[in-house]
Amino acid sequence: MKYLRYLLMWMLIYAGVSQAQDHMYSQFFNSPVYLNPALNGQFDADFRMNLIYRSQWTSVPGSLSYITASADYNIPKFGGGVGLLFTRANEGTAYFVRNNLAGIYSYSVGSDNYVLSFGLQAGISNRSIDRGKLVFGDQIDPTLGYIPGSVSAADLGQLNNRFYFDSGAGVNLVVGEFMVGSALQHINRPNDSFTGTPSKLPMRATAHVSYRINTNRYSNGDDNDSYFIPSVVLYKQGSASSINAGVQYKRRGVNAGVWYRNGGTDGPSAFVVSFIFDLFINKEGAEKIRFGISHDAPTSKLNYSNTSGTTEGSLSYETTTPSRNEDHKFQGSRRCYDFY
Repeated sequence: MKYLRYLLMWMLIYAGVSQAQDHMYSQFFNSPVYLNPALNGQFDADFRMNLIYRSQWTSVPGSLSYITASADYNIPKFGGGVGLLFTRANEGTAYFVRNNLAGIYSYSVGSDNYVLSFGLQAGISNRSIDRGKLVFGDQIDPTLGYIPGSVSAADLGQLNNRFYFDSGAGVNLVVGEFMVGSALQHINRPNDSFTGTPSKLPMRATAHVSYRINTNRYSNGDDNDSYFIPSVVLYKQGSASSINAGVQYKRRGVNAGVWYRNGGTDGPSAFVVSFIFDLFINKEGAEKIRFGISHDAPTSKLNYSNTSGTTEGSLSYETTTPSRNEDHKFQGSRRCYDFY
C-alpha cells in the first residue's frame, strides 16, 4: 500500500502539478524530429517516415502511453527539408489526452569540415480530459471506498477541451566525429488551462551531445567499421529535469545500447537497454527499414516490481525518388544520421 500511495501521488504530480510535462523517449535517436527539429530532413535518402510508441509502467492501472509519427522530405540543395510531426499522449484513468500536429522546416550550412543545421517548428495542440472519469471525495465512502455510480457535487465547469498554437526551434552542429545540438519547445508559452485561470505551458529545453569512436585502427570508412557512440541528453521543463547518458555499439545494421536516466529530485530514474536493426532493401538507393526496441527498468521508489518497467518500439522507413540527383546533394564530411 505504501508503494501504491506513492505511485498514485507521483502520477497526480506528473499529470497535474507539472503542467502537462512533455514525455521523452528512451530511443531518442529513433525519433530525431521529436528530439530536435534541426534533425528534420537530415538523412541520406529522399523521404523518411518514423513511428515510435512508448508504454510506460505497463502494470500500473490507467494508461501512460505515447506515440509519435513523423514524415520528412530531404531537399538536398540546402541540406534540410520539410516535414510533419504528430504526437499523442494518453495519461491516467481520466483519459488526459494531448495531441499535437506541427509542420517543420530545416536547412543547413557548412563545408567538408562541418555541417550546421537549423530547424523551425509550428503547429496546433489539443488538450482534453474525460471529467466523467474523475473521482472526488464525496464519491468515496470511508469504509467501502469508491461508490460505483455515484455523482459528485463538485463544480466541474464546462471546459474540458483546449486548442492552442505551439512553436519550437532547434540547432545542430556536426564537426568530424562530434555532434552537439539543442532545441526549445513551447517558445510562445501557450495557455493550456481548462479553466479561466491562465496556466502557461513551461518551455522545454533539450541539449544533446554525441561522439563517434571508430574501433578499427586502420579504417577505410566503409560499412564494415564498428563504432562506440557515447551520448548525453539533457531535458529541462519547469521544475522537472533529467539526464540520459549511455553508449551505443554500432556495426553494420545492428545497434545495441545501454543507458542510465537520472530523473532529478522528484522524477523516476531508470536503466535502459536498446536494440536497433537496420534492414537494407536497396543499399545503392539508400532505401531501408529500421526496427528498434528498448526497455526501461526503474531504479527509484517506483521499482520494477511495482511498474513492470517501460517498453518502447519504433519503426522507420527511408526511400529515394526516381528523380534523385546526386549532383545536387548537400556536401558534408559527416552528417547527424551517422550518429544513430
